[in-house]
Amino acid sequence: MANVGFIGLGIMGTPMAGHLIKSGHRVFLHSRRGAPPALTDAGGIACANSADVAQKADIVITMVPDTPQVEDVLFGEHGVAKGLSEGKIVVDMSSISPLATKVFAQKINALRCEYLDAPVSGGEVGAKGATLTIMVGGSESAFATVKPLFELMGKNITLVGSNGDGQTTKVANQIIVALTIEAVGEALLYAAKAGADPAKVRQALMGGFASSRILEVHGERMLKRMFAPGFRIELHQKDLNLALTTGRALGVSLPNTATCQELFTACAANGGAAWDHSGLVRALEKLANFEIGQPSPQPSPASGRG
Repeated sequence: MANVGFIGLGIMGTPMAGHLIKSGHRVFLHSRRGAPPALTDAGGIACANSADVAQKADIVITMVPDTPQVEDVLFGEHGVAKGLSEGKIVVDMSSISPLATKVFAQKINALRCEYLDAPVSGGEVGAKGATLTIMVGGSESAFATVKPLFELMGKNITLVGSNGDGQTTKVANQIIVALTIEAVGEALLYAAKAGADPAKVRQALMGGFASSRILEVHGERMLKRMFAPGFRIELHQKDLNLALTTGRALGVSLPNTATCQELFTACAANGGAAWDHSGLVRALEKLANFEIGQPSPQPSPASGRG
């Protein structure tokens, strides 16, 4: 059994750490809000700060909201770097900037430690069910060491390449998800306003080439108006900001990503920052002055000629 540190015990981190504890690993815990009693009661060990976690663990996992928080956890006054010794492995499972990740990895490598960036997809449901998709950047040796832990938290686990490539993959994932949500929203809105039953349209599309997991899950959310998260719009905004910022640095135009970001911004401006990201359809509905669930206006009869 391994000595594992887990820093960041929010909606995602708590169940992920719980799977490690349940499997018999010694898990050292830290969160700005303190270690949840459910984890300490199960055998997790609360630590005073991130440096304390790093001193006690051989593998340190971080799962926090954004790039500045990862930087603070790793290199702040009581950060992970202060507690590392040669040969340890730092695994960042947050979703952050690929460019910053490469810098963080270089700093950790300079301490004679390994660094893996291993962001996840699957949300709270995947975290609780240990079915996350995990996209990893780093060395093959570090990946081989940590993979048994990944297998306790996820199902689809891929070493994509070197440091930063895991985060790049996650950004690519979020681009696809956002654009597909937008496409599903447009299609169902179009069908509804044209007078077709959007639920039956969705059912028909599920058997064709347009079928997708997003049409299945988020299409249902749009139809049933279930916009409680899920994955919050404000978090998807953060991920698309990473895409657009990195894209500018690389000289890559991402026009449809920018459009989706503007639609998310419109939702947030109307009180929807905490809606599920399927709520993007509400911005489209505002533009159409029509909601998917309302009766379609009847077309005016064509005028005849005398």
